[in-house]
Amino acid sequence: MSGTIGSNILSHSGTVAETAAGLNWVSTVVTASTVTVEAGNGYWINTTSNACTITLPASAEAGDNIVIVDFARTWGTNSVTLDSNGLNFQGNADTYTVEYTTSGQSVNLIYSDATKGWIPLEDDVVADEPVAPPTQRGMFAYGITASVVSLKNLVNSSGVIASDVSGVGTARYGLAAASYGTDKAIFAYGTTGSKVSLKNLANNSGVIAADVTGVGTARVALAAAAYGTDKAIFAYGNGSGNTNISNLVNNSGTVASDVTGVGTARQQLAAAGYGTDKALFGYGDNSSGLSSLKNLVSNLGVVASDVTGVGTARQYIAAAGYGGDKALFAYGAVGSALEVSLKNLVSNLGVIAADVTGVGTARLQLAACSYGGDKAVFAYGNQDGSDTDAVSVKNLVNSSGVVAADVTGVGTARRFLAAAGYSISA
Repeated sequence: MSGTIGSNILSHSGTVAETAAGLNWVSTVVTASTVTVEAGNGYWINTTSNACTITLPASAEAGDNIVIVDFARTWGTNSVTLDSNGLNFQGNADTYTVEYTTSGQSVNLIYSDATKGWIPLEDDVVADEPVAPPTQRGMFAYGITASVVSLKNLVNSSGVIASDVSGVGTARYGLAAASYGTDKAIFAYGTTGSKVSLKNLANNSGVIAADVTGVGTARVALAAAAYGTDKAIFAYGNGSGNTNISNLVNNSGTVASDVTGVGTARQQLAAAGYGTDKALFGYGDNSSGLSSLKNLVSNLGVVASDVTGVGTARQYIAAAGYGGDKALFAYGAVGSALEVSLKNLVSNLGVIAADVTGVGTARLQLAACSYGGDKAVFAYGNQDGSDTDAVSVKNLVNSSGVVAADVTGVGTARRFLAAAGYSISA
């Protein structure tokens, strides 16, 4: 006999009941793919890395109680399956499949008798998932003028770019940056003339720390974005050639080792967060020429396969989040010395819209970041195809994705730099 038992919600209170004698909560979070549970206990089940099969006791008495809870809100990605271990479950033999696949779910099981067996007293879903506070400030750093620099320029919550501050660490260009830990930033990789895998962490006051030797393949012209509310991912770029390598960054700023990516290896692309906890990489230069490809990144940092994008294929583009859950790609070049001021908005589902003619100076090798909770700023870059013709122009983006006219920026004009949001304090 086979089949699937669906959810049987008997209560919508969101409160998990406990037996008269109380419930013992097991302090160790379950992360294994299998676990055997005991009556009288509550269990935190974390399926971030894998699905989990939970084996119920082989014998039970009326009133026995077990509670299981989705610890990391990941059952929708990696499910939980219950093995009733020879006893019935809602009147069905244990040959039936009992699977829970909803993120944020908790299941309160009570044993009745040999006929009905284990019965879910409640299998509620906590719909009120916390939302990370928005990024209020940003930072542009590093790049190249007539020489390679480690300058930084902070951006306040109103989009005002401050004057130069001498940065810390190795001056370089062609690097990438992203927010992590909800209120900090990380700058990593790039080239000094030779490709490096250095990282520099920036705290929630905008102070850039000294060099730390990075992990993974040294490369240039890659991209980075935040995902999962407090983590980041660096991906693609050029090492000994175009790559599709990715490196995840945890909420402490630790860069993980290389993971072979999915999709077309390319460089000179951009990335941004969308949908509050996901990210996407788009555009760039692959071995066959320019592309408008996109690759979505899940809230677990998994990079999806190629999706043909919408809009003009281009390189040396920039991207940032806006509106709290959306993103936009803008500017770039469609060929040598062919800069554009196009923009492409991205919905909170990761759908890239058609070209919209941008406002301001067409340029490439610029950078962008979020600020003010729901806005973005694009700044600096290179125009007219000259390696020395860098600008300090900025263009603010409002919460509806409208790009404003040029404003002369503050600080040293430069190109091939990086930017990221930091700080949740305005």
